[in-house]
Amino acid sequence: MEPSAGMTGGPSRPILKPMSALIDQRAAESLLAFWAEGGVDALYGEAPFDRLAEGAERLKAKARPPAPAPTPLKAVRSAASPDIGAALAQAKDMAAAATTLEALAEAISKFEGCPLRYEGARQAVFARGAADAPVMIIGEGPGAEEDSMGQPFVGRAGKLLDRMLAAASLTDRVFITNTVFWRPPGNRNPTPSEQAVCAPFVERAIALVDPKYLLLVGGASAKSVLKRDEGILSLRGRWFEWKSADEALEKPALPTLHPAFLLRQPAAKKRAWQDLLTLTERLDRRGRPE
Repeated sequence: MEPSAGMTGGPSRPILKPMSALIDQRAAESLLAFWAEGGVDALYGEAPFDRLAEGAERLKAKARPPAPAPTPLKAVRSAASPDIGAALAQAKDMAAAATTLEALAEAISKFEGCPLRYEGARQAVFARGAADAPVMIIGEGPGAEEDSMGQPFVGRAGKLLDRMLAAASLTDRVFITNTVFWRPPGNRNPTPSEQAVCAPFVERAIALVDPKYLLLVGGASAKSVLKRDEGILSLRGRWFEWKSADEALEKPALPTLHPAFLLRQPAAKKRAWQDLLTLTERLDRRGRPE
């Protein structure tokens, strides 16, 4: 008689696994074979790891804005001050003490009252051109190329300006500067307060060069120098009288379109060219060059 399955010491029947367990085992074996064929021959960990959750955390970390770099104490002192009186007083004193353009350039490089100095600018950008020029061109502020080279209007807009000046026979008859001497971040327009603390240096440059005419390039320049609120399309092509703060100096001033605007709007070049012709006609009528 064959022993029953329940008898001790008798042969045992194979244990039948549930169908779900067999399916799970076959699926696992199939997956392992797939990985092996794909070249996977090592594991990074013995426990499962949620890579999707890790990736989501990394995306959140990238989305957080970086902590701002510490601001130099001088910039905090200049930018955080509610009034610009001290900086303006310092600018007036330093500008008045400069008796030459070289001394004025040095004074500007040492001036610490303009917050733009501490907002990423590499160096002060003062001027280029003839020291006895009959025309002073005043732009808005340095751009990236100007900040790198240390001279105003040397980028794409500056090259366009030079070609226009050459066509109008003004190449050697201009002195070029800006309303501020440090590059505004992102090439934005300088603010009125930034222009205000630099204004004594601009005024001193006008006194030292003693031009016959001012050519104000761009809306930010025209508004700052002439103390007017109109836009450049309204101001351009019209003559105004500029006066120094103490009214000791007075110069005819002509606003015109900025070359950077002309690069974006080529159709406006005709109006800027008309402005230059108006300037040269008036200049030559006075008997220049000497």
